[in-house]
Order: sequence, then C-alpha cells, then structure tokens
Amino acid sequence: MSSYVFPVQAALAIFVVMSMFLLVPWLIYGYRKDGFFSWSRFLVSFSFIFYILAAYCLVILPLPSTRNTCAQQAADTIYYNLVPFTFVKDITRETPIVWSQPSTYLGMIQGRAFLQVLFNILLLMPLGVYLRYFLQKRSYWKVALFGGFGLSLFFELTQLTGLYGYYTCPYRLFDVDDLLANTSGAVLGYLVAPILLALFPSRASIQAKSEQIVEQNRVYPVAQLLALMIDGIVIVFIANVMSIFTDSNVINDVLNTSIGMFIVLFCVPWLRNGVTPGSVILKFRYVNQQTGEPAYNSIFKRFIALYVPWLSFAIIRLVNDYAFQNTHDGLLQPYLIWLSVGMVMLYMIVSVILIIHVFMVLFSGGKRSFYFDEVSHTRASRK
Repeated sequence: MSSYVFPVQAALAIFVVMSMFLLVPWLIYGYRKDGFFSWSRFLVSFSFIFYILAAYCLVILPLPSTRNTCAQQAADTIYYNLVPFTFVKDITRETPIVWSQPSTYLGMIQGRAFLQVLFNILLLMPLGVYLRYFLQKRSYWKVALFGGFGLSLFFELTQLTGLYGYYTCPYRLFDVDDLLANTSGAVLGYLVAPILLALFPSRASIQAKSEQIVEQNRVYPVAQLLALMIDGIVIVFIANVMSIFTDSNVINDVLNTSIGMFIVLFCVPWLRNGVTPGSVILKFRYVNQQTGEPAYNSIFKRFIALYVPWLSFAIIRLVNDYAFQNTHDGLLQPYLIWLSVGMVMLYMIVSVILIIHVFMVLFSGGKRSFYFDEVSHTRASRK
C-alpha cells in the first residue's frame, strides 16, 4: 500500500504549490468566462489537475536511487511485453482457479496479477469521467478511447525510455496489457460518468447563470478586486520603466508610482470609455451610478480615493525611515523613537481597517461596494 501512498503524497505536494500560482489566473478566467465563481467548475478543473499529477506520479515513483539502472539489472533483462492478454496466463499461473469451486475465486481476486490489471483499469477511469464532463455527449466515447490510449502510451513510453533518458535503462516494464487495461478503464469511466456527474451542476446550468448575470449587469466584488490587482501590476511596470531614467531614491520611487497610478487609474479610463487594463481583461468598465456612463469627475474621484491611502502609506514610510535613520541624535532620539513607533502603529491601524473593509465587501454577497466606488459614485458595468 505504501507504494501507492507515497506517489499520491508527492502529487499532493506538487498540486498545492501549483495551485498557489494557478488560483488567480483561474479566478480571472472564471469571471471573464462566466461572470461568477463556480465552485463546481473549480472543483472539477482543479481535481482534474490533481488526478493527472497523481496518475503520473504513480507511474514514475518511486524513482531508482541511481541513474545507472543498468548496473542494477541482469544483462538479459526484458524491458517490454508485446504479447496481448499475457495477464490471463499470469493470473491462472499465480492463483489457479477451479470453476466448480467458488472459494478459489477469492484467491484470484487477491492475487498480484489480478490486482495489477484492476489497478490499471482504475488508473484511467477518472479520465473518462472528466472527458464526459468536458464533452457532455455520449457519442464522443471515441475521444475517451483515443485519449485513454494516448495517455497510457505516454506513460508506457516514459517507463520504456527510463524517464526520457535520465536513467541508463528502463526501471519499469513496457506492457501492452497495460495499454489495453488503461484504455478500457478510460472508456468504462466515460460510460458510467453520468452516475457521478449527477452530483454536480451541469454545464448548461452554469451557462444559464452566466447569461443571467450578464443580463442583470452584475459584477461581483472579487472580479473588481482582481481587476484592481492587474491594474496594480501595470502601475508597478510603468514605475519600474520610469525608474530607468531617474535616480534611484525614495522620492523618485514615490513620484514614478504616482505617475503610473495617474495614467492607469485616471488617464486610461478617461480616454478609453471607463476601462482600465484590469477591467478590460475581466470584461467590464467603470460608470457613474446615476447615468450609467463613464464620467470625468467620477473617474477622477475614484483615482483620488485609491491614491490617497497609498500616498498615506508612502508618507508613513518616509517619516519612519527618517526617524529610524536619525535615532543616533542624542537630543532628538526619544522623540524620533516615539515617532517611529507611532508611524508603525498608524500603518498597522490603516492596514487592518482596509483589510476588514475588503473582507466585508467580498463576503457581503454583492450588497456592499468598495469605499472608492462609494465616494466616487461609480460602479462596475458589463454594458
């Protein structure tokens, strides 16, 4: 059993790391495609990624302790089996069956050869289930047939080549019976998939909800926050480009970032009908709450509402740096220490307030708006 647990644990560790990098792009894709976050689509897609990782790790792990695997094997070692249904002979040889004695059936089921075939069938059954979810139609079972065969062949070639030449000799057998069992498992999974997929909302229901959201002109807070994050990345890029042509100091860094924020949060939406780089990607724009159209004064107020907190943090940082760098002055040292402590406390208080505000908006179910939209009388619109 440990030979199966370790590969799954390794796949889980890799999956957790991958998820950290894939979560934000997936959220952007989901809100861009559907207009809302679908838990069912998320679970299906991310579980599919984990399944592929687990299947691959089960095929290649555990790895040999040395690259020179040829030295650990006999000269006449056979690395492949090209005779179909050899597993039948293996089963009957390892666990003889007397058809008139049902008690012998249990021994066959518990035998190594039978369990190996069963494992290979089960290995790609989930692939068939996932393909049925993605393709929907039963008539596409041939996709499961060729998809299962292709993935199984990839696994077998991985073993035959010694992990693509990394090891001097193959450390597992290329077996045509594995191809047959894996492919059969994928097709079987495709046929029985409706039993499992009944637990998840259909793609048609997700599409219907997406159309309803577009019709209602709703933009969820998470989508707005993602757009703001993308805008922030563009601002940082602009500031870094400008820093190439200016001296490297704190004042210039603040100035460069201020210019970047002015361009991205005011100039671009003013000139581009209410859209920022982030809102373009998430498919919405910022409009006035009353008129439903972009307004110069609303866009400018929104920029100021976003700029002032950032500028406050920048000023706190400048004052704290000044106080920290001049604490050697004996006369002013006590005051500078208290000033530094006060700046740190102020920074923490403002940060906590903003974090609480963001979480309140995110978990309000769309009933609350971000403060910068409230003070500027703007809202996100898909029209």
